[in-house]
Amino acid sequence: MIKRNLFISLLFAASSLFAQQSDSTLVGQIQDLKSQVEQQQKDIERLYSELSKEYRTYKIVKEDLNQSIIDNKKQVVDSLNTLIQEGKSELSAVNAELSSQIESSTQKTDTQIAKLDGDVVTYRLYWIIATLVTLLLGVLIYFLLGKRIRSSKTDVETQIRNTKASLEEESVKLDNKLVDVLETQLKLKQEETKSQPIASNQEADHSLALKVADEIVRMQKNISRMDNETKGLKPLGKGIERIKANFAANGYDMVNLLDKDYEDRMNLDVINFIEDDELQEGKKIITRIIKPQVNYDGKLIQRAQVEVSQN
Repeated sequence: MIKRNLFISLLFAASSLFAQQSDSTLVGQIQDLKSQVEQQQKDIERLYSELSKEYRTYKIVKEDLNQSIIDNKKQVVDSLNTLIQEGKSELSAVNAELSSQIESSTQKTDTQIAKLDGDVVTYRLYWIIATLVTLLLGVLIYFLLGKRIRSSKTDVETQIRNTKASLEEESVKLDNKLVDVLETQLKLKQEETKSQPIASNQEADHSLALKVADEIVRMQKNISRMDNETKGLKPLGKGIERIKANFAANGYDMVNLLDKDYEDRMNLDVINFIEDDELQEGKKIITRIIKPQVNYDGKLIQRAQVEVSQN
């Protein structure tokens, strides 16, 4: 088809040239053109032949390539199927082994749990027994130690009481001796006064009497804290009464202010006020004598120093 069309075109061109030029010139040109056309036709045929060969070669190569690709695909697919089958087999083997191991582990775990449960029950029983034994031992030790502590406490309290009684007895002995000394000094002072009367323009020396009064207050305070059964306490009380009688005989008077109601107009010195909720509201009582009030022939020679409890 291509050849025919090309030939017709050339003839048409040649006819046109032939009509315009002279015959001789046209014939030469036509021959040249014809030669060129033939040459071109040969070239076209040669090219077509070569293209046909190349096309056949390309088709063959394409078919070979497609066949090679198909063969490779088939080989790959076969290899993959083989690998899949091998993987399945291995997976089945692994699953079987895992199942066996899981079953074995489960059995071991169940056995260990059962053993552990038995051990827990046994240990719990042991703990309960040990706890009970500990409690019993604790109670026994508590009673034994409590008894020993009470016994020791009783012994200590007895020793304290005995020591206190012994100290009180020694104190009473010393006070009895002191009473004898004070009585002797008072008698000597009395005899001295009789032998050397005091002039009317001289003041009497009351230092010994005031010292004796202070000692009497101290001894009375100690006696109030002691047990009535303390050895030597009664002779001490009688000695104090003798001194008081001697005081009165010589014109001295110790005013008893202990447990008396306190009033602001009293002629005494309050050393300390102590709050006492057990007293009636507004009540003030002299609860301690630090120094006694001493009068001589009805005149105050020593102001009292006291401690007052109040509410």
